[in-house]
Amino acid sequence: MSAAYDAVILAGGRSTRLGGTPKALLLAGERTLLETTLAAVPDARNVAVAGPPELAKLLGSTVPAGCPGRPLLVREEPAYAGPAAAVGAAVAALAALADGNRGSGESPWTMVLACDMPQVAAAVRALLAAAAVPPAESLLAVDSSGTRQPLAALYRTADLRAAVDSLAAEGLANKPMKALLARVQWRGVDVPPTSTADVDTWNDAQTLGVSAGDLP
Repeated sequence: MSAAYDAVILAGGRSTRLGGTPKALLLAGERTLLETTLAAVPDARNVAVAGPPELAKLLGSTVPAGCPGRPLLVREEPAYAGPAAAVGAAVAALAALADGNRGSGESPWTMVLACDMPQVAAAVRALLAAAAVPPAESLLAVDSSGTRQPLAALYRTADLRAAVDSLAAEGLANKPMKALLARVQWRGVDVPPTSTADVDTWNDAQTLGVSAGDLP
């Protein structure tokens, strides 16, 4: 049996090097990158998407198989305050869900994914497989060049929540992900080539088979 997990998907950056074109709405084949990322976590108990309110319509029509309901849409405060703040907002929303009557208790793991990796499903499978092998610590995808990816990672939920809480007093706004990562025990997991390759530029998009579709 695979690890029980919730998922956090980051879909709210400025996309500066794409001229402001929202990465979440770029197309990989016939699906947006957000839909592609949601499809990579079909067994997630609950999903929180950190992004702008414009994504609500897309989320309303896209419920991955295995999810108990519509993914939660959350927003970091202030908007565009960076990935650590977005993770913090999503973790808080999932914690409230676990504590409320919609939830069925807290999942032991939380998958954190940026929405700009069109082949991330292969990395997700590798991370979930690694979760079954002791020690039971947080897991970061590591690509073939040795680069670790904290936004393609499977965190122990308790450790991730503790890291978020420990930074809450000083604020998560504009903090890098390494500020959270420094408070979490983790080990690297080798993932298939290109599974964590992300779309930062239009050259990246072309290389990874991603297009703007009908977006202006």
